[in-house]
Amino acid sequence: MKIQSLPFLGVFLLFFGGFSNSAFSQSQVLNGTIVDVNNSEPMPGASIYWEGDVSTGVVSDLDGKFSIQIRELPDRLVISFVGYQTSNRVINPKDIDKELKFFLSPDEMSLDEIIIQEIRPDEQVKNLETGIVRLPIESIKNIPALFGEVDLLRSLQLLPGVQTAGEGTTGLFVRGGSADQNLIQIDGAPVYNASHFFGFFSVFNPDALDQVELYKGNMPASYGGRLSSLIDVSLKEGNREQIHGEGGIGTISSRISVDGPLFNNNSTFSVSARRTYADVFLQLSNDEDLRNNRLNFHDLSGKFTFYLNDRDKLSISSYQGRDFLGLDEDFGLGWANWVSSIQWNRNISDTFFFDLTGYHSEYRYFVEFDDPEAGFEWNNRLSESGIKAQWTKLRGENLQTYWGVHSQYYHFAPIEVNPAGGSAVQPLATNPKNGILNNIFAGMSYNFSPKLSAEAGLRWGLYNQVGPGVDYLYPDDNPGENAVILDSLSYKSFESIKFYQGLEPRLAFRYLINDQFSLKTAYNRNFQYLQIASNSSAGLPIDRWILAGRYVPPIRSDQVSLGLFHNFDDNRWEFSVEGYYKDFRNIIDLKNGANVLFADNVETEILSGDGWAYGLEFLLRKNVGKTTGWLAYTWSRTWRQIEGVSLGQKYNPRYDRPHDLTLVLNHEFSPAWSAGLTFVYTTGQAVSFPIGLYESDNQILSLYSEFRNEDRFPNYHRMDASISWKNPNKGKKWRGSWNFSIYNLYGRKNPFAYEFREITNGDINYDPDVDGPAQTVEPGIVMTYLFTFLPSITYNFQF
Repeated sequence: MKIQSLPFLGVFLLFFGGFSNSAFSQSQVLNGTIVDVNNSEPMPGASIYWEGDVSTGVVSDLDGKFSIQIRELPDRLVISFVGYQTSNRVINPKDIDKELKFFLSPDEMSLDEIIIQEIRPDEQVKNLETGIVRLPIESIKNIPALFGEVDLLRSLQLLPGVQTAGEGTTGLFVRGGSADQNLIQIDGAPVYNASHFFGFFSVFNPDALDQVELYKGNMPASYGGRLSSLIDVSLKEGNREQIHGEGGIGTISSRISVDGPLFNNNSTFSVSARRTYADVFLQLSNDEDLRNNRLNFHDLSGKFTFYLNDRDKLSISSYQGRDFLGLDEDFGLGWANWVSSIQWNRNISDTFFFDLTGYHSEYRYFVEFDDPEAGFEWNNRLSESGIKAQWTKLRGENLQTYWGVHSQYYHFAPIEVNPAGGSAVQPLATNPKNGILNNIFAGMSYNFSPKLSAEAGLRWGLYNQVGPGVDYLYPDDNPGENAVILDSLSYKSFESIKFYQGLEPRLAFRYLINDQFSLKTAYNRNFQYLQIASNSSAGLPIDRWILAGRYVPPIRSDQVSLGLFHNFDDNRWEFSVEGYYKDFRNIIDLKNGANVLFADNVETEILSGDGWAYGLEFLLRKNVGKTTGWLAYTWSRTWRQIEGVSLGQKYNPRYDRPHDLTLVLNHEFSPAWSAGLTFVYTTGQAVSFPIGLYESDNQILSLYSEFRNEDRFPNYHRMDASISWKNPNKGKKWRGSWNFSIYNLYGRKNPFAYEFREITNGDINYDPDVDGPAQTVEPGIVMTYLFTFLPSITYNFQF
């Protein structure tokens, strides 16, 4: 079956949808924008309602905009936001046709309070969302950080249901899913490798970000393509009134961001840059070998926004980041992301909205080895391009509907190994892999009554692996153990190779027991048409991505979740408990001894089967006051069962961690001084330790059990602390602050790796030239840890 025409489906619907404006009646509404009086920044999450009628109020969107049904005029409109003075304004009939702007001033009586959320106080109880977290950027900046580097993904690891790969890494494992099951996107464009420094830092410069949303439960039908989570990151738009900047000088890197009006107040820019200077310190070493090494990364991002008129906004975003590790002049490893998107937002009417996003994301890596006998250059590149159109219609106070299309094109370039002149290495090139995924989606939310609300959605994915490419044929069409290639089939560009399709229903309910207590439940089905084949849970720059094809079907997951949400003490405290069960189908794992990096017929190195995960997540959070933060605990289990792995018995993947406890505290002593503290405790990761030793070719080798991941690292725990001083004078053009952080406050030696080898003379660093002849040689275990007590200092500034 060929479906080459499907990419044009989105264009057809986009063209057709442009004429649908007249099909909907328009209600009389008042439009406006809420901004901060000090910097004209839009204020999302402000509450707007007519005086005496809070129940029919609305909340401002991400641009600070709102639309509210008009009652009999004149009437008094009330605008409120936590930490700001409430605004009351009389609205007359002459104001109906205007785009009104409302300026809110900070409440001087509440300046001593830290607000860690930018949504209305009772949002978690009254909305329909389950498993969704919005983490304000200012809250992320208050968390003690490794090397003083504030990091988005490491901050998300402190939330319930989100676990890490290990010490210092930014890899995320959400509700039993692997790291490749998370869709991480910047302004609608996916990021395929979101890490720097082999996972120690993420690619997100916090000064460049506007907001972040984590979906781990009820994902709307407008999103898809991954099983476990969506991490939706938005770059910051520029200030429309004046130039503004901020940045920092840290222990290993520095950063700067500048934003403001571009040509006039109808266009803005925001640009950010960050670079590490670890290699600069290497140049100061007395060791010549260290001086010749290179180790650095950089980020560049920009967003340009154009307010075309009262109804149209155009945004262009781009991110580029690169890492490089060079050892002397012999070895080099580098990887880079380049992500760009363009977004058009149009208010067709006061109740009808259209959003169009086009994007391109590219990830590449290269390895160079300079050796006269075995030199080579190895490189690879993969990319995704897409276009997404969505229409949203407000149909009265109780019904909202949306629908749209999303077309994606995947291109995984051949892996190429090119030997250097005179090298004994043989050239190698795999065949490219390409795929087209078209999605049609629709959804709605409806308030049956003040207590009962529901949300439903359906996403239909149509996937086709297409040429150019090659498929190999095996006996009985099974690439099993020691399978022999019988023949191969070659395909031309865009020729159909393999077709899959799947329906993804989404359903959620919320029942409001009272104003401070609600019960929510949700069901989600997701398909994923690409995944990573790797034996590393932490994620490596050279991990092998695999597209669904003849022998690798897409993975499918079904998740059911149920949660209780309660606010108390006048919404100062939030408490929630969520339980979930997730089922996986066609999930892959590697065979014992598999080598997938250079295999052209990678299907012979992997096996597929089923999996399941379940857990309970508890969260207690304090939002207002001098002391804020949260306490989170997760109990969870993750299992896999794949024929050919662990003798067909169920086993735990490495990221199964039954117990996960985190504590995050921030305290403001005065307008100038504040402090932060975090504590983390988790079960050790599941691993396979040797059960014995054997000799082969005069070498002592480790013997492993047939059962996978039966052992565990010791339990992991760590405490971090920080203290900050900032200039409380907000009237100054230049405002500086200092942050002093300590990572691993009490010096816990958490294991990063274990090595099983022979130890001579009881010394793991035995050197025969220095320590003399060997007296004893015994098998032993060497533990490697990365960090103990690690202080850092950062100077931050704003202007």
